[in-house]
Amino acid sequence: MESAVRLAENILAQAPRMTVAKDHATDRKTGAFSVEMGTAGVGLLAFSGDWTLQAKAPGAAAIASALAAGTGIRRIGFDTDALAQWDSTFITAILGVVAQGKAAGIDVDLGGLPAGAQRLVTLATAVPERQGARRTATRDGFLVGLGKWWLASYKSMQDSLAFVGEATIALARFSVGRARFRRVDLMIALEACGPKALPIVTLISVLIGLILAFVGAIQLRQFGAQIYVADLVAIAMAREMAAIMTGIIMAGRTGAAFAAQLGTMQVNEEIDAFRTLGFSPMEFLVLPRMLALIVMMPLLCIYANILGILGGGIVGIWMLGLTPTAYYVQTIASVSLTDFGIGISKSVIFGIVVALAGCLKGLQSGRSASAVGDAATSAVVLSIVMIIVLDGFFAVVTSIMGI
Repeated sequence: MESAVRLAENILAQAPRMTVAKDHATDRKTGAFSVEMGTAGVGLLAFSGDWTLQAKAPGAAAIASALAAGTGIRRIGFDTDALAQWDSTFITAILGVVAQGKAAGIDVDLGGLPAGAQRLVTLATAVPERQGARRTATRDGFLVGLGKWWLASYKSMQDSLAFVGEATIALARFSVGRARFRRVDLMIALEACGPKALPIVTLISVLIGLILAFVGAIQLRQFGAQIYVADLVAIAMAREMAAIMTGIIMAGRTGAAFAAQLGTMQVNEEIDAFRTLGFSPMEFLVLPRMLALIVMMPLLCIYANILGILGGGIVGIWMLGLTPTAYYVQTIASVSLTDFGIGISKSVIFGIVVALAGCLKGLQSGRSASAVGDAATSAVVLSIVMIIVLDGFFAVVTSIMGI
C-alpha cells in the first residue's frame, strides 16, 4: 500500500489532477473504479466496494475504455484502500489491465494490489500462453479434409488387417490346443448366440418365407403356375435369404452385444489388466465369441431354411389351394444339397464377419459411455455392409462357376 500512496503523492506533486473516468457509486456493496492521471504520464487506478460475482462491478471492458481515454499514460498503479471483498471478478479486471498495458507498452505496477491478488496475477502471467493453444473454429479445405479422411481410412485398414491376422493366429492356436481361454466363456457365448437367438430368428424366417411366397403368388397366379411358389421360396431361402437374414439378425443382436461388452471392459481398464497379467485379449475374449458364432451360425441357417419354407407353405396351401404333399414334393425337386451347402457356407463366413466386427469395434472403443454406444453402432453397420458385400461376391463367384 505504501508504494501506491507514494505514487499518488508523486502524481499530485507533479501536476493538478485530471479525472479521466470515474464511477460515482457510493454503495460499498457495488464495485467501482476511478482513473486519476497526472501530466507526467502516470495514472492511478483506484478500486472501491465489492468486486465479486454477486456484486454489480464494472466489467473489464469499462476499465479498458476508461484507460484508453487517458492519452499519454506511460505507467499505471493501483489504489485498493477502499476495496472491500474481491474474487475472480477482480482478478479478471486486473489481468485485463495488464494485457492492455502490455499491448500499449504501458508499465503496470502491481504493488498497490492486495497480497493475494498480486500472487494470483503473477501466477497467471508467469508463463505466456502458448501460441495455437486456444481452439479456433477453423474449417479445413477440401484437400485437407480429403487427406485426413485418407489417413484415417488407411490407419483403420491397417488396424483391421492386424486384428484379422491376430484372430487367425488365435484360431490356429486353438486348432492345436494351445489357445488359453475359459471354457465357461465359450459355453456362455454359445448360449447367447444359439438358443437365446431362436425366437427372433423364428419370427423373421417365417415372415420372410410368407413375404416371398405372397409376392411370388401374385405374379405366378396370373399364369396358373402357383405350384412354382414352392421353387421360389425354397431356392431363395436355401441360397440367399436364410444366410443373409440370419447374419443381419446376429449383427444387430450379437455383434452389438460383443462391441458393448468389450467396450465396457475397455472403459473399466479390464483389457489393460489382461495384458498386464500376460493374458492375450484376442484368445481370452475374442476367440470364444468367434467360435460360438462359427458353430451356431450354420445351425441357425438350417433352422431359418426350414421355417422359411414352412412360411411359404402357409401361403401356398391356404392362399393358392396347394396340397401339403404337392408343396413338399415340388420343394424337394427344386433344391439340392448344393443350394443348401452354398447358404450354409455363407452363414459361416457371415458369422466370422459379425464376430470380428463386434470384437474389433469393442477393443477400439474409447473410454466413455458415448464411445461404447458408438462402438456398438459401428459394429452393426460394419457387419451389415460386409455381409451384403460378401453376398454379392458369392453371387458372382457361384454364377461364374455355374452352381
